[in-house]
Amino acid sequence: MPDALDATPYDALLLLSFGGPEGPDDVVPFLENVTRGRGIPKERLKEVGQHYFLFGGVSPINDQNRALLAALRKDFAEHGLDLPVYWGNRNWAPYLTDTLRDMVRDGRRRILVLATSAYASYSGCRQYRENLAEALATLEQEGLEPPRVDKLRHYFNHPGFVEPMTDGVIEALADLPEDVRDGAHLAFTTHSIPTSAADTSGPVEQHGDGGAYVRQHLDVARLIADAVRERTGVDHPWQLVYQSRSGAPHIPWLEPDICDHLQECHAAGVPAVVMAPIGFVSDHMEVKYDLDTEARAKAEELGLPVRRSATVGADPRFAAAIRDLVVERAAVARGQDVTPCALGTLGPSHHVCPVGCCPARQARPAAAGADSPYA
Repeated sequence: MPDALDATPYDALLLLSFGGPEGPDDVVPFLENVTRGRGIPKERLKEVGQHYFLFGGVSPINDQNRALLAALRKDFAEHGLDLPVYWGNRNWAPYLTDTLRDMVRDGRRRILVLATSAYASYSGCRQYRENLAEALATLEQEGLEPPRVDKLRHYFNHPGFVEPMTDGVIEALADLPEDVRDGAHLAFTTHSIPTSAADTSGPVEQHGDGGAYVRQHLDVARLIADAVRERTGVDHPWQLVYQSRSGAPHIPWLEPDICDHLQECHAAGVPAVVMAPIGFVSDHMEVKYDLDTEARAKAEELGLPVRRSATVGADPRFAAAIRDLVVERAAVARGQDVTPCALGTLGPSHHVCPVGCCPARQARPAAAGADSPYA
């Protein structure tokens, strides 16, 4: 048996994700959850949900989270980390509040949270923390004592996240026809967000043009491009591009869009493109539809050879990275000195989100941060 790893003071890990429909009848109720409070008519939601209906009304994300859960439990057991792993979603079953209620009834009092979003942004971090605060308030209203929750730091530059994506890019390049392979460009893709949200992402001192969100993605893209050059001997041009925009046309969002970028590459005589979705943990709907369906259709229309590299998903190296982050955060909670593992130029992210980090348009309570009402 391996030597036991120490997770104290934590007694559970919560995998916190977005959630997705698991059948045609789930699509509109799921979208109503996602857009709650925005007053979007049901008919419009049916239109928005068409890309889910193309896949039988099933988002891949829940099965991918089940695979990640299994990978985490396997890795923890093999390495002597005695920490149960639970799973809750923001927008579909298993719902976050229900999972936290189960955890409290199981006697869990100090919980670590792993969000399936690797980067700093309102939608990728603080909104998860707001959902946690809302769920904890619900438990309190039900007469249950809320547990203490802490969120694992951003893991965008952990080797266990970067290295599987690097392998994926190299495999995608190798799958291109030999006559266009060396000239292929790398399009590193992530979810577009409003420029105002990007500019205020991360701690206050990192706010500015693109904020931490853009800087973190650029650092990961550079890491992967450099590793590809070192391993293949070919220096592929690259660019950070965006996808999955969903906002009103008059509100500025991060650009260029992946489909516009493919058109620009074709016009410039680029022989091929590898799309690398570095902004996503798994091959969920934004990857399967926006890249594998929509962007691929644009490339076929242009006659431009494209390949899409894999996300980390349930890669054992990613599970090992989460184990490393759990042990690291537990040591910090015990007051021990640690040397966090991080690649690139930005260094490891903060363990506790500071006040003013990734602010919301309207102030709401957020757990697992310096401003948490549940410290």
